[in-house]
Amino acid sequence: MMSTLLPQIKSPADLHTLSDEQLQLLTREIRDELMRVLTSRPAHFASNLGVVELTLALHLTFDFSVDRLIWDTGHQIYPHKMITGRFDRFHTIRTKGGLMGFPHPGESPYDLFMTGHAGCSVSTVSGLKAADDLLGRPDRHAVAVIGDGAFPSGIVFEALNNIGGMNQNVLVILNDNKMSICPRTGGVARYLDQCRMTGLYQGGKRRINQILNLIPVFGEMAHSALEQFRDGLKAFFKDGMLFEELGFRYFGPVDGHDLPGLRKILRDLKTQQGPILLHVFTNKGHGVPQAAEDPVTYHTPPVFTEVGPNRTIVALKKSGAKAYTDSASFAIHQAMQDNPKVAVLTAAMCQGNKLEKVREDFPDRFFDVGICESHAVAFAAGMAKAGMRPIVDIYSTFLQRSFDQIFQEVCLQNLPVVFALDRAGLTGPEGPTHHGMFDIPYMRLFPNMTAMAPGDELDVQPMFKLAINHPGPISLRYPKTNLEQIDRPNGVAPLELGRAEVIEWGEDGCFVAFGTLLSNCVAAAMALRDEGLQIGVINARFVKPLDRETIFKAVETLPLVVTVEEGTVEGGFGSAVLEAANAAGLDTRNVVRCGIPDRFIEHGDRNELLHDLGLDPAGLAETVRKHRGAAVVR
Repeated sequence: MMSTLLPQIKSPADLHTLSDEQLQLLTREIRDELMRVLTSRPAHFASNLGVVELTLALHLTFDFSVDRLIWDTGHQIYPHKMITGRFDRFHTIRTKGGLMGFPHPGESPYDLFMTGHAGCSVSTVSGLKAADDLLGRPDRHAVAVIGDGAFPSGIVFEALNNIGGMNQNVLVILNDNKMSICPRTGGVARYLDQCRMTGLYQGGKRRINQILNLIPVFGEMAHSALEQFRDGLKAFFKDGMLFEELGFRYFGPVDGHDLPGLRKILRDLKTQQGPILLHVFTNKGHGVPQAAEDPVTYHTPPVFTEVGPNRTIVALKKSGAKAYTDSASFAIHQAMQDNPKVAVLTAAMCQGNKLEKVREDFPDRFFDVGICESHAVAFAAGMAKAGMRPIVDIYSTFLQRSFDQIFQEVCLQNLPVVFALDRAGLTGPEGPTHHGMFDIPYMRLFPNMTAMAPGDELDVQPMFKLAINHPGPISLRYPKTNLEQIDRPNGVAPLELGRAEVIEWGEDGCFVAFGTLLSNCVAAAMALRDEGLQIGVINARFVKPLDRETIFKAVETLPLVVTVEEGTVEGGFGSAVLEAANAAGLDTRNVVRCGIPDRFIEHGDRNELLHDLGLDPAGLAETVRKHRGAAVVR
């Protein structure tokens, strides 16, 4: 069924022209459009299905062309995009040049921050409110929507504490769907479950307070006893006590799929002063039976190849190809099977890191800490200090959040923590919030750290074995792409700490690849050989320690050396080569660095992005042709 109302919504103001019946129809049209996108490409799905009514209620209550709205994490932004003037481009979402799958200020003034990491919405909305008050706009409302999966992040409680202390007029909406990407974990999750189990909604709580207010008070001692009784009764009912103690007035829980009810309570809260937390219950995947029953699989599911009536999903596109994540998870499982001291930690990404079998087979040594990367690294440091061998398995872009703990708790103590950096490099349609561009610089700068990257599938298992037995901090990065194996004329060189692998030497120059762009280098070298150029290929394997012997030989004897990495050239592998060669007094005019330039890369298919950046075989071959004329004569 084609949408009839959505094409008419050019801005949130148009929502006010719709009747209650039309608004209900609009919720169905939004969910139908979400289904339609998934028939052409993978996209965030279950989280968006869960916030349709909440999105409409917010835009019907507030004017966010003036007021402030921050969506935490941002992968639930699709309904918001549809009703803020972008429906005509919604079919382009997550495609190169199309709409981003997260908020993007370049697309619309309704997107204030490009949010792709969890937990920062409460801090940023507090900052917006403070600035608006100082600049003479205290009438601007400030709203943050944050999920229960992101809520335990440490920065959230720092922000709540500060807002309560300042008594700011800020509304925090806790979207509680009992999920992160995977099921939520921890004490805060248990607390929210208790709030859910009490069944005391705001109206019931008001009645209790009215009864308490009718109890007479006789004398100071009686007054004190009554206060203790009131506090005890409130604590017994539990609802919101945690937030009340932080200085927030707590309202809820309320049904997040009851559009009229949501509109009513938001209208009431709009007039209130001081910090307010509204606890909203939603169902991730609401409106699509399979997504509601299995929100983990349907967080970002494969393409729907067949859709039945009433939004039933008949068939998903199957992919038989194995990815680097599969190889890494297999290596982790093997390490845990071989060594009872090995444990693995992840940050709400069990499924993303494909650790389900590890969790099932070794539940006592599997730790999902939730979206708390800083805690994960410090926790791993404690485990390592006590004699365990922890593996911290976290996406490259998310591990950035634990930079200080990598420094202070791991490297400074020289503890044997293994960092497995999934999604290193370009992550494709996720875009700049998720591209793992920066881990090479931030890992190689710390003393005691060893940093490596497999050139292809055959490097993955040996690297994990080396890492588990290494006496200090060590990291390995691998991309979000399918496994590859390159042909090695001389066979696979054994993995040795700090040693590169020479695939083939070439008298006209060579590629030195750090990571899985090795296959592109091999393809480029083969194409250049057809043109009469003998270009070699070196699989660097390590950026720290760098194989100075092999790489210096190339710099000293060859007319052209091209370093290649799927990471930023600023401070990356090529920079490490230049720094080392310069320190050794070598002439580096023949060294050319290829990698991701000093700018944020937009979303698109990974191969499209590699092509645009000159990191595909054709682009790498062209780099050699371009620089060959200026190559240093040896």
